[in-house]
Amino acid sequence: MSENRTQPTIAVVATPTPHSAETLDADHNILDVQQTTCCIVGGGPAGAVLALLLARGGVPVMLLEARKDFDRYFRGDTIHSSVMEIMEELGLADRLLQLRHTKTYKFITMTADGPVTFADFSRLKTRYPYLTLMEQVCFLDFITTEAKRYPNFQLVMGANVQEVIEQDGAISGVRYRGSGGWHEVRAQLTVGADGRFSRTRYLAGMKLLKTSPPMDILWFRLPRRAEEPEQQIGRFGRGRLLVLTNRFDYWQVGYIIPKGYYQQLHIDGLEALRQSVAEVMPELADRVEYLKEWKQVSLLSVESGRLERWYRPGLLLIGDAAHVMSPVGGVGINYAIQDAVVAANILSSPLKAGQLHLRHLASVQRQREWPTRIIQWFQSLAQQQIIAKAINSDKPFTPPKIMRLPFLRDLPTWLMSYGVWPVHVKT
Repeated sequence: MSENRTQPTIAVVATPTPHSAETLDADHNILDVQQTTCCIVGGGPAGAVLALLLARGGVPVMLLEARKDFDRYFRGDTIHSSVMEIMEELGLADRLLQLRHTKTYKFITMTADGPVTFADFSRLKTRYPYLTLMEQVCFLDFITTEAKRYPNFQLVMGANVQEVIEQDGAISGVRYRGSGGWHEVRAQLTVGADGRFSRTRYLAGMKLLKTSPPMDILWFRLPRRAEEPEQQIGRFGRGRLLVLTNRFDYWQVGYIIPKGYYQQLHIDGLEALRQSVAEVMPELADRVEYLKEWKQVSLLSVESGRLERWYRPGLLLIGDAAHVMSPVGGVGINYAIQDAVVAANILSSPLKAGQLHLRHLASVQRQREWPTRIIQWFQSLAQQQIIAKAINSDKPFTPPKIMRLPFLRDLPTWLMSYGVWPVHVKT
């Protein structure tokens, strides 16, 4: 970025709505310059919920989403009990549950020793003793539609953030490419909520401390019949593990493989994959032929990691941008939304007063760091002691006997659903 393009820091104060002006960059391209109090990069669950909470609290907020819509394949869609309780605190739970969804009360997986309950949500003491499965596009449309009720909220789709604006060591906004070319947003606070491959994190020079779980996941779709079970289905085979998630007219299939095994699987050919799926779940044998080409199969290279520090002056990262979660337990949305609630609780008043300090950002990390580190430790334990042993052996998988103890079964269910302690909306 050339020096003559860098502009002086604009002091941001709370205003009823964002406002804009126009200027020229060094290449004489029109830049739409907008000013707001909080600019959130990433319209996933963390960004959307944080934007809604800040807007409800009277904070001018702009939400930037790189895609032109929220609809895409194979996004997380598990909404745990704690998120439903947060929706209830916002007066939104009943309306949210009017959207198409399914409920999972227990996650039971078939093994060589018979069915094993990995999580029993029905034992939770809550109005929502289940795992809600809802397409993420529906959830995000619902949350952003609710946020649009507030005049101090602005959503920009197709906003591809390319640069962070830094002045005197502090982040004061972002520049993005969108409709009409370059645009600029100046803000008292920029929040990176743009997921595991966070562009904001990269542009700010913040690096994850990574671990490499012993597995990857192939995602693909197979038809589902109306008479088949509504709940999630798990099945261990010889060196294989399949998880089926109900998408009403199709199954979203998660095929767990050893880390780095995808290339060999590709060499073996698509027919080998079809046969493997049919061997683990014979009931799918009559529909694996729907897999006709590799482009129907999506590879998720499973990673886990966290930032040592989630913030810089003028910048905060939350959700997977701050702590990349493994898909074990489907907790990514849960923990990201809890980050958003804590951030809104702590930051709303300082933002409205124009008195945001580094200690406020540090307080968000202080409240959220240990719950995320503990669940990541739990995920790592499950990956090493259960999943890795199952997929790296050609023998039938036998779960550890300790898993059959009810009181120990309740602990992971609680950690997945609530974390170390519940999070509530501060009114």
